[in-house]
Amino acid sequence: MSAYSEASPALGVNQKWPQWLAVISLIYVILLAVGMIGSGFKAATGNHAKELFEFAANPFMGLIIGTICTALIQSSSTVTSIIVGMVSGGLPVATAIPMVMGANIGTTITNTLVSLGHVRDKNEFKRAFSAATIHDFFNVISVLIFLPLEIMFGFLEKASAVIANFFLGGNSMSMSGLNFIKPITKPVISAISDLLSTLGLNQTMAGAVTIILGIGLIFFAITLIGKLLKTLMVGKAKQVLHAAIGRGPLSGIGSGTLVTVLVQSSSTTTSLMVPLVGSGVFKVRDIYPFTLGANIGTCITALLAATAISGGNAVFALQIAIVHLVYNILGVVVIYGIPFLREIPLILSEKLAGAAAERKLYAVGYVLGVFFITPGLLIMVTR
Repeated sequence: MSAYSEASPALGVNQKWPQWLAVISLIYVILLAVGMIGSGFKAATGNHAKELFEFAANPFMGLIIGTICTALIQSSSTVTSIIVGMVSGGLPVATAIPMVMGANIGTTITNTLVSLGHVRDKNEFKRAFSAATIHDFFNVISVLIFLPLEIMFGFLEKASAVIANFFLGGNSMSMSGLNFIKPITKPVISAISDLLSTLGLNQTMAGAVTIILGIGLIFFAITLIGKLLKTLMVGKAKQVLHAAIGRGPLSGIGSGTLVTVLVQSSSTTTSLMVPLVGSGVFKVRDIYPFTLGANIGTCITALLAATAISGGNAVFALQIAIVHLVYNILGVVVIYGIPFLREIPLILSEKLAGAAAERKLYAVGYVLGVFFITPGLLIMVTR
């Protein structure tokens, strides 16, 4: 009996290797899809991407696009990967930065919807809704601070350019010769392009079809990889969560980052916490730093996507991925680092949760208002 017990853990590991192989294969699919979007974008726009996206040159329009797209898709990883591909195809980095900021806001809709599962119990719902919306308020405050600064000074664009060029532009630190992604993705992208040409599609149409195929593959790969990693890692993620809560903000932020990297989804990470707070296992203040770590951990997908890009625009693809990372780190440092700013998301989420617990329509109005109605009105005003 003891021999069987000792052998069973190894057996469990061995049984998981097909799932890990599937994860590796899906990572390749993500890299391939991002390369396809970049290649298709170049072909479809004919190097006129800047003119094509003039409507989004207004930073508020870019912010709205990022918010609505992510709220509809419920995956900031998908949206930021698509943005990386578009930048590699010619979308200006300055235009893409507000889109990335908007993706941070849009992704918070998932855990807010999860909190609605506690709606039958007033006290549970109050705790759960507060735990969910603290992420919303933090990301909105982050945009209110950093978007005006970016519009005035372009500090994210400039700082990310320096970092990206450090890795890809300098002679001593150049990584262009170490790009192992291009050899494994370019043959497939070229084969798809050749196939579309043989079907009689012109360059613009072939580029558009390539973009659509690439976006479809990203949806497929990120959805499936999320499900696989939940199966493989969520148990461990919960262990990390329980071990980190109550051990200080740095531990919470670090473990939130780690768990999000493991499950490749900030929505999953933050949604894990909502039921735990709703049931009274943790307090909102306890899980606050963990939520912030999720913002940082989700940047891994955009950085991974950027490695799929080669050629002249590779530096810009890496730059927008670095913008995502720097923006989220700065948000944590500034908002959580300054005591009075740190308290604002807590206070607002608790007040909103108290009102929503009394009148459930407030919760529905909040979700529709923040993620859909307000952005729609801003589009009309901006136009």
